[in-house]
This record gives sequence, C-alpha cells and structure tokens, in this order.
Amino acid sequence: MPKELMNKKDIDRALMRMSHEIIEKNKGTEKLCLVGIQRGGVHLAKRLASKIKQIEKKSIPVGLLDIALYRDDLNIRKEQPVVRRTEVPCEITDLKIILVDDVLFTGRSIRAAMDALIDLGRPACIQLAVLIDRGHRELPIKADFVGKNIP
Repeated sequence: MPKELMNKKDIDRALMRMSHEIIEKNKGTEKLCLVGIQRGGVHLAKRLASKIKQIEKKSIPVGLLDIALYRDDLNIRKEQPVVRRTEVPCEITDLKIILVDDVLFTGRSIRAAMDALIDLGRPACIQLAVLIDRGHRELPIKADFVGKNIP
C-alpha cells in the first residue's frame, strides 16, 4: 500500500497557503494566468484559481499545457507519446504565468513546459507552483511556490 504524503486537509491547507503566496509575490492578480501541465497540474491549477478567487474576489484565467512533444526523451522512448490538448484562454505575451504541476522531481518536465509556453508567446515571467517537491534535480529548476518538500 502506498504511503500517504498528504491527506485532503493537508492539500487544502497547502493550496490556500500557496494561493496567498502567489498573490503576495505578484502584488495582486493583475496580468496573472495559471497554466496547469497536463495531467496532474491541470486540476491543481483550477483549485489554486478557485482559492485565489475566494481571497481576491476576482477570477484569473486558467489554461492547460501539453508537453508530450517537448520532452527530451522522445528518441529513447519505446512507445509514441500520447498528445493531449493545449488550451490557454488568453494571449500570454507580457503576462505573469504561474506554471502548475503536481510533483517536481528532475526538472525535465518543467523544462519541456517552459519550451511549450515560449512557443505560445513571450510571458513577462514564468513562476512555478508545485504541490510536492521531491528534490533530486537534474536541471537547474526551482519552484517559487511549494506545497510540501519531500527530500
């Protein structure tokens, strides 16, 4: 049986804290857009947006990003990648993008996500929000907002 890292209450508390941190770091929600990485990050991005709306009484756009064709292991994978949709509801140029994923480990998925985002436009900045940071980076990637660190 897998070990439970966070229960429902822990996750809810972490997402509320992260929402406050996002608002504080960005001095509000102006020019902010959350983009969840398919699959695990999409649901978290929607939950963060909901909590930010609770706090600020203002909706912010939420998009979803597929990184399947941006991965750096395409040439060594045996099976073809499953391509999902990318749907960002606004022009990202000059916006503050909060990239959202469930787990940060090696940093390779985040690198792929940044490449995919930059193909869509030139954001003012890209910040990273993850529920779990497992450490063990292979690339120099650091999350701006973390729910829980698991070394």
